[in-house]
Amino acid sequence: MNDSSSAATAKPNNQSSLTAATTGIAGECDAEVWEIFNSSFSQVQAVLDRNRVLIRQVNENHQSKIPDNMVKNVALIQELNANISKVVSLYSDLSTNFSSAFHLRSRTSHAVDGSPDPSPEG
Repeated sequence: MNDSSSAATAKPNNQSSLTAATTGIAGECDAEVWEIFNSSFSQVQAVLDRNRVLIRQVNENHQSKIPDNMVKNVALIQELNANISKVVSLYSDLSTNFSSAFHLRSRTSHAVDGSPDPSPEG
């Protein structure tokens, strides 16, 4: 081995160091983002599953034509309505979280590599 090759291998590459730092930060951010998305989608799915049960019950009550069952449908439909609002809210939060995570990751990668932040705030 000659001296120049050992010196080249011992000397850290600045680009590699920046890439490793960016990947580490992005990896942490990605894991957190995926955890939030997974939790949000699980909540949405649980509400949608409940709505499926409610709709089945409303249909059965309606088909029975029993007055007491028709009265029960009022409460079931109110719950359905509330659940739809809950799903809209969950998707809104999910959108906000995604946007925030995207902008945070963008700012973080620009801070690490030294390039200017393209966001209006930065």
